[in-house]
Amino acid sequence: MSHTTIPAIGLGTFRLQGQIVIDSVRNGLAAGYRHIDTAQIYGNEAEVGQAMAESGVPRGEIFVTTKVWIDSLEAGKLIPSLKESLRKLRLQQLDLALIHWPSPGDAVPVAEYMGALAEAKEQGLARQIGVSNFTVAHLRQAVDAVGAAQIATQQIEIHPFLQNRKVVEYARSQGIHLTAYMPLAYGKVMQEPLIVDIARRHNATPAQVALAWSLQQGFAVIPSSTSPANLKSNLAARGLVLTAEDMAAIATLDRNERIANPDGIAPQWD
Repeated sequence: MSHTTIPAIGLGTFRLQGQIVIDSVRNGLAAGYRHIDTAQIYGNEAEVGQAMAESGVPRGEIFVTTKVWIDSLEAGKLIPSLKESLRKLRLQQLDLALIHWPSPGDAVPVAEYMGALAEAKEQGLARQIGVSNFTVAHLRQAVDAVGAAQIATQQIEIHPFLQNRKVVEYARSQGIHLTAYMPLAYGKVMQEPLIVDIARRHNATPAQVALAWSLQQGFAVIPSSTSPANLKSNLAARGLVLTAEDMAAIATLDRNERIANPDGIAPQWD
């Protein structure tokens, strides 16, 4: 597997702790996932590392992403925080290191933490670097700081009810790849009649339809699941091809319904 391409479907581990995350990662790797997404703030890097180490899947086959938390964005803290993440994950190198959120109130300038992140890559702590939850304004500053070619992805909430078109458009204009998190809107897609209807016509699940909708736009997706059956089923979304009519119908579901919007952390969204 080329380590420069982010696998189209990854396994998200947000909100999964202890034995639950160990089982999810172990079952995910057994089902065929080869991209595991975690973050410093999830408090599960050590468990993710344990599950990967015990999986028997060679390190070279797994693409691992973690994200730097807002309290480690200063130049002197970012690299030590990534070294700590590597220790917990039992890895020599990350495949992808992201800034989890822009600094709240821009207390730390974008140029400072992007510079430190680029330095982490130079030192070999991560093969690739990128950003998460950046607005267009933050993305512009990140591009100014390190160049668009350095930004391997922008990971942001995208699902049928929050299509984030301004950010998507700007990222595409810069050639920046997108990773959709919460691609199933925490299960809400399963209740959406239009998606249920499309799923029935394709003999697929509503979750597969929502994932295929993202994949067909060129986004990577990182759904999370603790059920072995759903883990397998989500992975099978790669084989589902939606029609232009399906895509157009799902486009009408956009209602700016944002799930991840933490007080005191979230930026002024576009």
